[in-house]
Amino acid sequence: MKRNIYLIMLFLSLAGFRNSSNRNITGTVYSKEDNRPLSHVNIFAEGSTVQTSTDQNGRYSISVAEGVKSLRFSVIGYQQQVIKLGKTKKIDVWLKQSDQSLTELVVTGYGSPLKRNYQQPGPQREQLSVNQILAGKVPGVIKSDRSRGTQLREEVLIFPPYPGNTESYKGFVENAFLNPGSTPLSTFAIDVDAASYSNARRMINRGTLPTKDAIRIEEMINYFHYDMPAPPNEDPVAIHTELSAAPWNTQHRLLRIGLKAKSVKTEKLPPSNFVFLIDVSGSMEGSNRLPLVKSSMKLLIDQLRDQDHVAIVTYAGAAGLQLPSTSAAQKMKIRDVIDNLGAGGSTAGAAGIRLAYQVARQNFIKGGNNRIILASDGDFNVGATSDQDMESLIVNERKSGVSLSVLGFGMGNYKDSKMETLADKGHGNYAYIDNIAEARKAMVTEFGATLFTVAKDVKIQVEFNPGKVQAYRLIGYENRLMEKEDFNDDQKIGGDMGVGHTVTALYEIIPAGVKDSYTTSVDPLKYQSVKETKVKSGSQEMATVKFRFKTPEGSKSKMTQVAVVDKNTALSKTSADFRFATSVAELGMLLRDSEYKQNASFDNLINRAKAAKGADEEGYRAEFINLAQSAKLLSNNSASAGDTK
Repeated sequence: MKRNIYLIMLFLSLAGFRNSSNRNITGTVYSKEDNRPLSHVNIFAEGSTVQTSTDQNGRYSISVAEGVKSLRFSVIGYQQQVIKLGKTKKIDVWLKQSDQSLTELVVTGYGSPLKRNYQQPGPQREQLSVNQILAGKVPGVIKSDRSRGTQLREEVLIFPPYPGNTESYKGFVENAFLNPGSTPLSTFAIDVDAASYSNARRMINRGTLPTKDAIRIEEMINYFHYDMPAPPNEDPVAIHTELSAAPWNTQHRLLRIGLKAKSVKTEKLPPSNFVFLIDVSGSMEGSNRLPLVKSSMKLLIDQLRDQDHVAIVTYAGAAGLQLPSTSAAQKMKIRDVIDNLGAGGSTAGAAGIRLAYQVARQNFIKGGNNRIILASDGDFNVGATSDQDMESLIVNERKSGVSLSVLGFGMGNYKDSKMETLADKGHGNYAYIDNIAEARKAMVTEFGATLFTVAKDVKIQVEFNPGKVQAYRLIGYENRLMEKEDFNDDQKIGGDMGVGHTVTALYEIIPAGVKDSYTTSVDPLKYQSVKETKVKSGSQEMATVKFRFKTPEGSKSKMTQVAVVDKNTALSKTSADFRFATSVAELGMLLRDSEYKQNASFDNLINRAKAAKGADEEGYRAEFINLAQSAKLLSNNSASAGDTK
């Protein structure tokens, strides 16, 4: 019996060793006729489900198990080739063109089909091969070659014009003014995402005004860092408030609520278990997609310490582990795997997410920073693909203690709605990377804030005093609103704050006694009497702000609160951060063409931002001013075009 146990243990240990002994094969695939690198060549590991494809430069990288003896290379227009694996880790392949004649061509793309019937060509009409017709210039084209055995053949051509903009954004209705007599409590989860600002910047810099639903004002405000005192005690977050007149309506007040997370030196941060989940599907081709992803990830690698670990999972038509969890001491090894990634194929995003969570769980560090970093355009098209599918998947996975941060790339087919859902439900944050400078901001300048949580499930609840407040409106955070009961319910998740993070929320307040078109009355109820709320007289408090948070390892929340006294500070006497944040909010309302923009104007917000720019060492505020000026010009051009209609 003991002998059998020893044999079983030996077998399991050998099996474990066998599974862990994957090796990475890299190389380039060329056309034998002209030595031209071939993109979109499919590479299959014979006897397994592992596959990949070459990038636009013909390069590929594939991780194969020890038992795999050969690789199969296949692409339309070329003869298939099977290469036996030896001990080398670099295999370049030259494929020979196929000389097969084309009798039927089916090109699938965007547009309407055009069908032609004609007589089988005689000697005077040359038969062209598949490769001669397409010459590798139309990647992803579906082709079929069949003999009909008749004198007539049918040619079906679907001409592929540019597909246009298929970007998707989650629509929402802006927060309205509420009466504190009937709705005294306003509750929401904090939002540290900043994707909306950089995405809007990308659109404006390309000469177009952003689509309305792409503008989430809270994300625009929180793109910028604000100078607030850190918590003086052991609490991970401090709360600050500031009150003044609203710049777009001086009869209204503007309440700023600011949160500041504690700072932690890099050497004192917990060890990290990172899983890079990288989309290498065909939609990630292009200089602002996979190449930018590679550059961004390498910036992050340079920030890691020897005690941190990185695994790399990729997905296209299928998901695969390209690099097992590896110490960041081996930076060159990690960088080499990233360098060899290529784009091609469909997008099985859900499969990639499942595999990434599996790898993260297998390498879980108790008390450490366990996080998946997803880099994608969100254009999933295989398996579970809808926003609701993604939400269900992440809600189930987040119980593992693994966070999910999302980095968005690309344009034209970008799926912002899906990326936001993934980050919101995955206890992570969401940034849109439109250039290498933005990658540096996320991966270097804000390294700790982006990737190391100091407080999770942060929620804010504000109670307004009806004796001082006639109506109030939360600016932004429409996707983060919560029921009042959710504030005390530790099962309801909030937002997470990273090392040194700052969060700002703005409330527009209509003071009691101010006549305003936004406050309306309703007819008396027929079937019930409404009890009049008794207001505490004499109180100088306009509101009480409460916020809850949990420690990264905790399950029970703590609460802190602060009262806001009705003190009308002149706007010119407020902090530079207050004035700058109002400028960003005002631009957001103009870009959304908000029904609450009132007297907002580009000139006013630009002048206010210039006066509140401050030191601006990184130049982000100066960039905002230039962006607002560009938006003003685009808005003027759009209005002029509308006048001519």
